[in-house]
This record gives sequence, structure tokens and C-alpha cells, in this order.
Amino acid sequence: MPPYGSVFAGEAATIEYAVSALKLRDIIICGHSNCGAMAGLLDPASVEKMPAVRAYLEYAKLTRRIVEENYPHLTDRKKRLTLTIEENVLVQMENLKTHPSVAAALSQGDLTLHGWVYQFETGDVFTFNPDKNEFLTIKHNSPAATEADRARPSN
Repeated sequence: MPPYGSVFAGEAATIEYAVSALKLRDIIICGHSNCGAMAGLLDPASVEKMPAVRAYLEYAKLTRRIVEENYPHLTDRKKRLTLTIEENVLVQMENLKTHPSVAAALSQGDLTLHGWVYQFETGDVFTFNPDKNEFLTIKHNSPAATEADRARPSN
């Protein structure tokens, strides 16, 4: 998701129309497991001969920096890719918030952003829970689960 002002193309027009004209109430930024784009972000040499992909990944360069600077200890490729996918969802949500129509709708309480990661292997959908600062399966992040968590005695 390009930040507002970086490019005036289809993305910005689509977002503006959806939020301002159609009065969209929810926007989901959804990543997915085994994402080839995020693998390319972690290994730029793998997309060296793909100029359009390289250019597109410029919108995720903050994701790579977050992963490199905050998680240097995470060396397992699969776990690192999963973390990168999750971090990228959060970065793209922040980029979306730079769009004036989105910022206005959020401040008025007319719009909610959701960060999801879909896991192809299991069909599970993980949603970002800002209160817990983590991605949880939707079944664990439902209102019923939240109520059950509140009712559970703390240790």
C-alpha cells in the first residue's frame, strides 16, 4: 500500500472513493503464509531480475528494516518469513492511515482497519489484536473468547 502522496494511481483513487463515496466501514489488510513477495523482500537477490516486483517492494522497505533491526536473533527462515508477513500487514495499515480520507474516517469513528494473516495450510485467519500486540486466530479473538479471557482468573 503506497503511502499517500507517493503515487497518485489506482490505489489512492480506489481508497478515496471507497471511504468517501461508498462509506466503507471496514478495511482489511490481509497477508498470507508463504508470501513470495515477502520472501523477496528478505532476499532481494531473488527478485533482482524482476524490476516491477522490486519497485513494488519499495512500499515494504520499512518492513525489512523493522525485521532486520528488531529481530536479528530470528534466524529460522520460516519463522522469519511469518514475522515479516505480520510486520508488513502492520506497516501497510500505517501507510493506509496516511490517506486523508482514511485518517478522517478513522478519527470520526466511521472506519475500522483490520490486520489479518491467512494461513493457507490450515485455513486459519489470524487478526492483529492491538491490546495484546499480537496476531491471534479469529476464533481466539472473537468477542466470546475475549469475554472468556476476562472471566478467567489471573495467576
